[in-house]
Amino acid sequence: MNMTAFRAAAPAKVLDKPLRAEPPALANSEVAAKYRSARVGGDFYDYMTAGPSRLAFIVLDIAGKRDEALHVASQVQELFRRRVPELFGDSDMNEAEATTDLLVDVNHRIIEASGGVRCAAAFLGVYDDMLGTMFYINAGHTPALLRDPEGITRLSAQGPPLGLFSHTTNDALMSVLRPGSALLVISKGLVEARVGSKDYGVERAEKALNKAQLTDAAGVCETVLNDVGEFLVNSTGAFRIPFRRQDSVDNPYNDHTALALVRR
Repeated sequence: MNMTAFRAAAPAKVLDKPLRAEPPALANSEVAAKYRSARVGGDFYDYMTAGPSRLAFIVLDIAGKRDEALHVASQVQELFRRRVPELFGDSDMNEAEATTDLLVDVNHRIIEASGGVRCAAAFLGVYDDMLGTMFYINAGHTPALLRDPEGITRLSAQGPPLGLFSHTTNDALMSVLRPGSALLVISKGLVEARVGSKDYGVERAEKALNKAQLTDAAGVCETVLNDVGEFLVNSTGAFRIPFRRQDSVDNPYNDHTALALVRR
């Protein structure tokens, strides 16, 4: 009998996907996020409450193939939802230190889930709904935009993205959302939506935020996402199906994510 030896194929790695993030209810504020997918990127967001008045939220832009990026996001989500109550459940803890510790844990989880280097720009915030204070870290992410009665302030990156260096640390900064203010965190894909040589850009996002009615967080997200859609249509002079993948190098469509926090 002719015997042929052959090696059994290794089982395919099971890639997880993150669970749907439901916005928690807050007494004095409202949070929401909107996501329009081109199915090419690794945008991810999540939020949850801890203690009587704290809200923790995170926005990630994970590089790489979509399925792999979503697997990393699911691992980050498991860590995030487990660590937030542990770090922020005690009213006497140091919020700045706890925010830094959470980001360090997320960075390590990204590297572990990826089996190596994986660039992941991140914005992490911990907001006190009673006081309106927010500790945040922007790790290589698009600037977050804070609109208050005095205008718009950019909360720019403080350091490199996550997933690149195992010992990366960023100190948390503090900002304040006064009544009638709104925070907007937008993805890189949204800012870099392009037609020809023209990007949508942060400045146009600021103008859209200025036009938004600060009555609800979901409405703020919709205003910005709709403005990007109008930009893509009006810049070409013809209707183009939004978020469709194209073979051209000049591809204006990518994942577009907006997260808004409005303090009433």
